[in-house]
Amino acid sequence: MGEIKIRVLIVEDDMRISELHQRFVEKLAEFEVVGVANNIADASEMIEILQPDLVLLDLFFPEGNGMDLLKQVRSSEQSCDVILVTAAREMSSLQEALRGGVFDYIIKPVFFPRFQESLQKFYEYFRQLQAGGALEQKDIDQLLHSHHPASTESGAIPKGIDVLTLGKVREVFENTESQDLNAEEVGKEVGISRSTARRYLEFLATEGFLKADLIYGVVGRPERRYLRKV
Repeated sequence: MGEIKIRVLIVEDDMRISELHQRFVEKLAEFEVVGVANNIADASEMIEILQPDLVLLDLFFPEGNGMDLLKQVRSSEQSCDVILVTAAREMSSLQEALRGGVFDYIIKPVFFPRFQESLQKFYEYFRQLQAGGALEQKDIDQLLHSHHPASTESGAIPKGIDVLTLGKVREVFENTESQDLNAEEVGKEVGISRSTARRYLEFLATEGFLKADLIYGVVGRPERRYLRKV
């Protein structure tokens, strides 16, 4: 599968905060901001015209409540997902948001690591939806429980393995015509160091996605190369 660009609309009445969230989104290569709305009326129009994949939605606006926009999006069957970014800490707001089908609920002030984690999970969810095909139970579990840490067939992804980078490494082997690759070649393809690539390759080997072979040359140390299992 080629690179996926997720189209994001930011709906936030405070222009300084909307600019901050835009900068956060722009740090993530798989996402692009297609619009910023500072009031509910503009947001409604932009959702209809721009058809974003994801809406980052505040709740409190001088002219109304973002929850009404969420209900409008759902009733009009717009094909976009919503992450609420709000100062609302009441249990009732969270409950209403979950019933409205939000993907995530982030409380202000927003810190980039939490923001990044949420969008990474959405990227994995969106990527699986785009792949299509018949679903296994594990696929359904991952889609329905996408708010929990991403998992693989053998369990949770360990510390030091980034979901987005892992996806890029997988795609190298899904898209390449090469029979096998070493860590240096994969690192150049993804834009990471050889040692980092090696860590991801070894993880994918333990998960059964890749198999590793030692190639013995005439001189020097044997080279470890990776091949996708079929």
